[in-house]
Amino acid sequence: MKKTNLILPILISLFAIIILTQCGKPTPAVSKSNTMGIVIYSNDVETVWNALRFANYSKNQGDSVSIFLLGKGVELENLVKSDSTIKEQSDKFLDSGGTILGCGTCLASRNNKEPQVCKFSSMKDLYELAHRNKIVMTF
Repeated sequence: MKKTNLILPILISLFAIIILTQCGKPTPAVSKSNTMGIVIYSNDVETVWNALRFANYSKNQGDSVSIFLLGKGVELENLVKSDSTIKEQSDKFLDSGGTILGCGTCLASRNNKEPQVCKFSSMKDLYELAHRNKIVMTF
């Protein structure tokens, strides 16, 4: 009984000392930045616009963002020429250091051998985008 009565105050004292020593210490900053890959496989204006808006918002939050255009997504080139809001968002993304890759096979099937908005890429690039990024989203 005496040992129990002695151990409890010692444990409470140690716990209080630990808490008091921690109170004055700043908490370490938690990094919020992520790596994100966005795959756009649509040529729907609203979908593409929202994907680009999300990419720009994510970059503004400090995230590293890469975009891969696949299938109908490679038609971003035409959307930029015909829709000023798409052009504005894609320019903003590229001007902030973002990267847009385009599936080479998809570009070639649309006779686009020299894309202006994206870099001619391959399935290997899509594979690497999926593996190196913490988050991968599709639009």
